[in-house]
Amino acid sequence: MDSPADSTASDRPADTRDRDDEGRARNARPRDGLGRPLPYGADGVPRQPEGVVRAPGETVAEAQRLLEEGKPFHAHEVFEDAWKSGPEEERELWRGLAQLAVGLTHAARGNVTGGARLLRRGAGAVTEWAASGAGRARPYGMDLAAVAAWARELARDVEDGAPVDAGARAPRLRG
Repeated sequence: MDSPADSTASDRPADTRDRDDEGRARNARPRDGLGRPLPYGADGVPRQPEGVVRAPGETVAEAQRLLEEGKPFHAHEVFEDAWKSGPEEERELWRGLAQLAVGLTHAARGNVTGGARLLRRGAGAVTEWAASGAGRARPYGMDLAAVAAWARELARDVEDGAPVDAGARAPRLRG
C-alpha cells in the first residue's frame, strides 16, 4: 500500500516538484480566492499572470476590481508587478499597497496578528510615501489618507475579533 507521501490527487509524480518554464520551483496547485492552495485537480481561481507591466492607472483599476471581487491576494500580485516594474520613486507606494492587500488577505483567512500587522505596516508605508518629497497625496486618483484610515480601522476590527469578508471590506482606492 502506498504511503500518503507517495501519492497525490493528480498525475504528478509524488517525488517531483512543480517547476516553471525556466526550471524554478513554483507551486502549480490551484488556489482559492484568498490565495490558499487547493488540492491538485480542484477547481481554483485563475492566477494573476506575473511580471505584467501596466500603466499606473491600469494597475489601480485592476487591483480595485480584484479587491471588490474578494481577491486581495490577486490584487497584491498586481501591486507587486507595479512595485517591481515601476519607477524607483514609486516603489514604496506600490509596496505599501501590496502590504495592504496581503493584510486584507490574512485578515480574511482569520490570521488576526498577521493581518493587523500588515494592514498597519501598509498604512504607514503609503502615509510615509505621500508625505515624502517624491510622494503626493492623490497619486493616480488614489486617496492615500482614506486608504490608510481604512487599513487602520480594519486592523482594529480584526483585533477585536470581527470576521472579515474580503470583498465587503475592500478599500475604495480612488475615494
